[in-house]
Amino acid sequence: MQSDSPLTSLKGVGPALAVKLGKLNLYRVDDLLFLLPLRYEDRTQLVKIGALQTGARCLVSGEVLLSETVFRGRRNLLVRLSDGSAQLTLRFFHFSRQQQAQFQVGKHVTCFGEVRRGKSGFEMIHPEYRVLRDEQEAVTDDSLTPIYPATEGVQQGRLRNLTDQALAHMVASPPEELLPGSIKEKLGMPSLADAILYLHRPPADADVKEMLAGTHPCQQRLAFEELLAHYLSLRKLRALAATEDAVAMIDGNEDVSGFVADLPFRLTAAQDRVVGDILNDLAQPHPMMRLIQGDVGSGKTVVAAIACIKSIACGVQAAIMAPTEILAEQHWRSFSDWFRPLGIEPAWLSGSQRAAARRESLAAIANGNAPLVVGTHALFQEGVDFHRLGLVVIDEQHRFGVHQRMALRDKGISADGQPHQLVMTATPIPRTLAMAAYADLDTSVIDELPPGRQPVSTIAIPETRRGEVVERVRLACASGQQAYWVCPLIEESEVLDYQAAEASYQMLTEALPDLRIGLVHGRMRAAEKERGMKTFKEGLIQLLVATTVIEVGVDVPNASLMIIENSERMGLSQLHQLRGRVGRGAVQSHCVLLYRSPLGRIAKERLAVLRDTNDGFVVAQRDLELRGPGELLGTKQTGLPDYRIANLVRDAELMPQVQITAETLHKQSEHRSAAIVRRWLGDASRYGKV
Repeated sequence: MQSDSPLTSLKGVGPALAVKLGKLNLYRVDDLLFLLPLRYEDRTQLVKIGALQTGARCLVSGEVLLSETVFRGRRNLLVRLSDGSAQLTLRFFHFSRQQQAQFQVGKHVTCFGEVRRGKSGFEMIHPEYRVLRDEQEAVTDDSLTPIYPATEGVQQGRLRNLTDQALAHMVASPPEELLPGSIKEKLGMPSLADAILYLHRPPADADVKEMLAGTHPCQQRLAFEELLAHYLSLRKLRALAATEDAVAMIDGNEDVSGFVADLPFRLTAAQDRVVGDILNDLAQPHPMMRLIQGDVGSGKTVVAAIACIKSIACGVQAAIMAPTEILAEQHWRSFSDWFRPLGIEPAWLSGSQRAAARRESLAAIANGNAPLVVGTHALFQEGVDFHRLGLVVIDEQHRFGVHQRMALRDKGISADGQPHQLVMTATPIPRTLAMAAYADLDTSVIDELPPGRQPVSTIAIPETRRGEVVERVRLACASGQQAYWVCPLIEESEVLDYQAAEASYQMLTEALPDLRIGLVHGRMRAAEKERGMKTFKEGLIQLLVATTVIEVGVDVPNASLMIIENSERMGLSQLHQLRGRVGRGAVQSHCVLLYRSPLGRIAKERLAVLRDTNDGFVVAQRDLELRGPGELLGTKQTGLPDYRIANLVRDAELMPQVQITAETLHKQSEHRSAAIVRRWLGDASRYGKV
């Protein structure tokens, strides 16, 4: 396989076409082989017109009985065909005189298109067609016709021609078989060349339904190798980290024990277990790379605080980065409450800071007077210099890009080596997905909620019953509890007919004049948001109307009622995160999902999942099945591209065998491992070179 040959080496590919093909991520001859068809069309057999069915895409052939131009609102060319079994009308809205002249009565025409039911029977609109010469027989294809992903300026015929050339190259120079023979035999896999050839040019008797479902053995062969390439790449990154130096944090055990003993609550068994994992990692002379998964309210923050205490006691700085100012401010307040009694004043750094405060923070970070720094993206920007950064904590890690996380890590590279890394997420990741996406990280799970927490009762109500919901809010607040009212947008929008936060605030202020109501949204200045959240937390506000800026990080134990507008428009994980803002006190909490009818199938399923379970892992698994891995992992932010062939949901069952194969290759052949990564990810492995 000529993996390094540019597309311009193919016949008919010049610089202009190469640019267009680049929009499909096609740069090498090899890339064409992995551009699999989206679907297939059957042009291997002629279908009798009398046997046509509405919606089918078929190849038919018949004699022209009539050809005429009619005016029915617009100019139409109508061509009536017959094959003896029935008649079919071909309809063209855009046509030339030359086309019209082709359809002479008595001529035979072969055409392919979608069958529709018209006023005078079956018809095809703008079908592909060929007018046959006298005595010429209708020609059928030997294999199913592939339909490839398209881009402007590149027609299907051109893509089929280019893949024909690439396949010819492959047949002449077959690709090296990189999978161990024992694995192929165990899984009943075809060779790579056979799988590629079959999927591009499947025979007439191929099981199209199986191929459309992505479960054909040939597709599974390619998906397996692609998953293996990604897994090997991540494992390589992990192996590289193990060769790097880091500060071995051996001291500070008494500081940690004292901090834990002074907490106003006891750690759960799950928190104790995860703290043990972290402290063991920090004691090693190599950088920790650990992911902490924990459902909303499971107590990840205090676990991170213990890691920071350990780091500070060992003479290095710790930095905590959060994706939003509200979440970062929440962390800053929590850490300040915990650390000030210990004589540690956490520094604050954000993009909205005033110049004088920013200069003060930067100076303290640079001279080491700030052993703990909490902030947003501002932490890794130019001009931020750490004195001795030894620990990086990243919350809601899937909201940051790879480059952003690495930029903060790079701030700590020094003579000591690299800083330890602890990343946290409140979005539980199903095990098979975590295997594929986080193979470079050790994973710990806080799978236990603090004692006394009651599951949040969740109901879905149509917005036509809004009055009942408003009354429920009044009663809850009258009993001394607090409530959230969450809306997707800040202002009214003609395009998106959501209930906007400002409109809801106005409506609720008029409907509930006796309640103290606040408003928080993303367009407010940081000081305004801070003031709004602070007054709500202190109980001075009974009802907080907010956008989804309160999705993470807000902890108000007295809030026991959550109302979510337009819940049908939100994803499962986001709804679960929002619901997690209540249920943090001893009182039974409730979440009301307001929706607009009619509900689509997926929206119904989402709301049903939330009614049925509070388990974040169950929610995450269903979210994965309904929406795919992109949203769950934040791939748009992280830069993890879509897999070309593999599907992390559909092919999850392959991951255990992928892990076994990776270990086999690691022991038997580093050459093959590197070649598999190179085949699928190119020479610049994005994981290893970010």
